[in-house]
Amino acid sequence: MESMDFHTAKALLDWQIDLGATEAIGDVPVNRFEVQLAPVKQAAAPAPASAMAAAVDPVAEAEQAARNAGSLEALQAALAAFEHCELKRGARNLVFSDGVPAARVMIIGEAPGRDEDREGRPFVGRAGQLLDRMLAAIAMSRDAARNPVYITNVLPWRPPQNRDPAPDEIAMMRPFLERHVALADPDVLVLMGNISCQAVLGKRGITRLRGQWQSAFGKPVLPMFHPAYLLRNPAAKAQAWADLLALKSKLNDG
Repeated sequence: MESMDFHTAKALLDWQIDLGATEAIGDVPVNRFEVQLAPVKQAAAPAPASAMAAAVDPVAEAEQAARNAGSLEALQAALAAFEHCELKRGARNLVFSDGVPAARVMIIGEAPGRDEDREGRPFVGRAGQLLDRMLAAIAMSRDAARNPVYITNVLPWRPPQNRDPAPDEIAMMRPFLERHVALADPDVLVLMGNISCQAVLGKRGITRLRGQWQSAFGKPVLPMFHPAYLLRNPAAKAQAWADLLALKSKLNDG
């Protein structure tokens, strides 16, 4: 190629720019038809929320966590670390238990209310005060050195507006409850109310179940009216008294 002077080269460059050229030409010509474009990688579509939820089985997680708890303290810590129950996010406190863990009688309530959520103890509101009077009538107490009781709930967190626990909430808490009974190892279980019967016995209908001894978790079980029900229906206190006498007789026979 013949060399050209500066002015000729600049004139040719200006002419190419006027034509729309925007890139310099290299020493080696490029065949644009042979240039292979790199394939564009498409981002994988995010997994549907339902598929992600299905990957986690809250009940299986609860069973594993409960099984690994070798003491009541470890069980309480496992419950505190359990993240699959939405009730935990709206509650003030984890309500684990009250009373004497070595007691012969273990009372299982339904779920914490406002007062229980505030104090972190079960049965401390009006229903709890009535329960204390009921126990005192048969010479028992949650804090007595003699004839003590141990108290817990099916759910350790308060449901919003004190609504009934949902079936899925009961199902994921049941492994913890069963392990709680095994670790406390009482002689007798007392189920207060419909939710407790549903969780432990798989049955509802407390007016039909109350006073009838049954078996669950390897223990004798006595369903009773919840004290909150008795506050709303004072006429049922006579039946509750009969159930307390049946409990006392069972303990005396044992």
